[in-house]
Amino acid sequence: MPTPTKGPRLGGGPAHERLILANLATQLFEHRSITTTQAKAKRLRPFAERLITFAKRGDLAARRRVMTVVRDKTVVHELFTDIAPQMAQRDGGYTRTTKIGPRKGDNAPMVVIELVTEPVSARQDVVREATAATGRASRDRDEARASAAEAADVPVTQVDDADAAALSEARAEDSATEAEDAAGRADTEAAGDATADAETAAGDADVLAPGSSDAEDADAAADAADEVTTAAEDAEKDSRS
Repeated sequence: MPTPTKGPRLGGGPAHERLILANLATQLFEHRSITTTQAKAKRLRPFAERLITFAKRGDLAARRRVMTVVRDKTVVHELFTDIAPQMAQRDGGYTRTTKIGPRKGDNAPMVVIELVTEPVSARQDVVREATAATGRASRDRDEARASAAEAADVPVTQVDDADAAALSEARAEDSATEAEDAAGRADTEAAGDATADAETAAGDADVLAPGSSDAEDADAAADAADEVTTAAEDAEKDSRS
């Protein structure tokens, strides 16, 4: 945020300057663009941008803080509901000034100060994402170095990035191996349960009398158990391959 310039105050005194800046900020928020002298614009710019920062917070305390400066409730509502959401993606630079030449009469330099309501460009989004990705990579590298130092029982300063990367790869391979072993055990247990069910059904079929309805049901159950066993064996082969 730009800082106010040193020098004489606007108006006849401090209170007069505060009123001038408050009125200019109110007109800027209401009309989005105003024409004023370059000296007033330099003082208005940090003043208005600080109010926009309060509006971006959006809470009751920020609204009350802004209303101590901007007395018009309609303008305050517009600032919080319309202007602040448009500035949500911006970290600063909410206003811009454009020189338009001297004023007739006293030859005072004039400028147009306006709100920057255009959306943030795609290039700035890419830069922001790249910065965030760099920060995440740095944190991951630091965590890997700390883990490698703890595993080797040496200070972190003696661990380089290569050792940290090797440790990360080793941990990834261990995790993959554990996952494969767990899948193999699960398939083996499923196949064993299916085989046990098939054997039980076959034993019940042998005990029952041939030609009875119970025997037919037992035969059907045994056939179904055989199909389950075959499917389990095929699944185990596929998982191993």
